[in-house]
Amino acid sequence: MSTIEQNPPSPGGPPSAPPPAAKGRGAGAAAGIVWTLAPYVVSVLLAFLVGGALIQAMGYPAVDALEAVLTSSFDSRFGLIETLHKWVPIVLCAYAFAIPLATGKFNIGAEGQMLLGATGGAAIGITFSDLPAIVLLPATLVAGVLAGAVWAGIAALLLVRFRVNEVLSTVLLNFVSFKLIDWVATKVWPDAGAGHPATTPVGEGARLPLIGEAPGLHSGVLLVLALAIFIAVGMRFTPTGFEMRAVGDNPRASLINGVRTSRLAGAGLVLGGGAAGLAGAIDVAGVHGRMLEGMQSNFLILGIIVGLMARGSMLALPFVAFGIAVLEFGAGTMQLVAAVPVEMVLVIEALILLFLLLSDLVRNRLRGAA
Repeated sequence: MSTIEQNPPSPGGPPSAPPPAAKGRGAGAAAGIVWTLAPYVVSVLLAFLVGGALIQAMGYPAVDALEAVLTSSFDSRFGLIETLHKWVPIVLCAYAFAIPLATGKFNIGAEGQMLLGATGGAAIGITFSDLPAIVLLPATLVAGVLAGAVWAGIAALLLVRFRVNEVLSTVLLNFVSFKLIDWVATKVWPDAGAGHPATTPVGEGARLPLIGEAPGLHSGVLLVLALAIFIAVGMRFTPTGFEMRAVGDNPRASLINGVRTSRLAGAGLVLGGGAAGLAGAIDVAGVHGRMLEGMQSNFLILGIIVGLMARGSMLALPFVAFGIAVLEFGAGTMQLVAAVPVEMVLVIEALILLFLLLSDLVRNRLRGAA
């Protein structure tokens, strides 16, 4: 008789222990999560320690400044709404960088693509301002996506057909976009009373509905949240997403196995441009109500920072972008509370990225030692 038959488990007794393999899998999963999150936690702590030391050395109250940065987004409903409104263009510009990066290409043109998206959305919202919202609002957003995709498509065409480096072409297209939106804002649909180069307002039907009482959260936040889920699932579980990641990991092996690497690289740039164009259209439809010069702010830099911090994970990217949005909103409060220049937040963000990159070196050495 077997051991199990000789010693049957009692019905009321404690459950039997999981097999060693199951224990090993559980412990391995927990260790993997800790191994993934630890560099982020350590990098943030070190960045704030160094940033606080710099703030104190400059003669400002470091504790008050850092407290304002970290808590202002959650102290009031207004702070949380404004943080989420900042999160939308940050996360979309991060996708504009991260999606091409999955194929090994660098899109440095999110700034211009966002501006073209805003221009495309404003053009539809102004020209067809009498249309009902059920028609005009989707048309405004789609126009923004298409404008951004077309602008990135120029760089994609130059890359695929003529092998022009995408970093060079996307950067140069940014400068062209500045002149283009200046012409639109001052010559085509100028608003003379704005006091700043800006177009006339779009029609009411082109404005995103608000959620809740004033100040309301524009519904573009929900749209981008749904898009984030779609991108994460698509990049992880679809054949196209797998091929894009394969091209980025090993383009030579992908080419040998029949993957059209150049076309996928071009498609990555176009998709990234569409994401940045959507950011511009949502800012027009949900925040400004028009296209105005300078609306791109520093979203290009922030998108690149977020894309690099996410390390290719489309699932992690929205969460990293939210953390950066918290810092960006807190920068203004920090200046009011402690008189610290808002640029100090960019220093902290850069320090987080720097320490995160250094953690890769440390982790590789630890693995080698193990």
